Amino acid sequence: MLSQLARLSTEADGRYASAEELLFLKDYFQSLNHRISAYKKIQASETEIMRQVEAQMQSLDPNLFRRGTQDVTQKCRGDILQVLRHSAAAMLINDTERLRDRLLLWLQTILGAVQVRNTATVTYDVMKKVLKQYLTVEERNLFFPILDNNRTLLGK
Repeated sequence: MLSQLARLSTEADGRYASAEELLFLKDYFQSLNHRISAYKKIQASETEIMRQVEAQMQSLDPNLFRRGTQDVTQKCRGDILQVLRHSAAAMLINDTERLRDRLLLWLQTILGAVQVRNTATVTYDVMKKVLKQYLTVEERNLFFPILDNNRTLLGK
């Protein structure tokens, strides 16, 4: 939304925006209640969501959070939590461009450098399964495309 508003401000400089250019605002406000509800649910359940995601990931591969002899569970947990929080905020304000530009592209480079992009693929598949317990269909329709985008950008 913020990126779209900034773009509209630049493109419509000195003139009124057309009805077509304002459609994204109508769409946003029609989905606002679902966005707020999903955001609050994720926020309130963050600890349990993270616990379930980590447990399911560990059950799939007990070595998923290991790099050789090093246990990187804490680091992975922190990264996953930050992406969850930023993704929820992106869904709330409908601005995946900011999420991509301010976090995901940077994290993509880091994950590629330490060769853990396969962990990201598993993370977002598991996260969607866990979040189905917390979000309604309408809320999932707003949030899951963001998780899919995260998986695409951060995974293999």
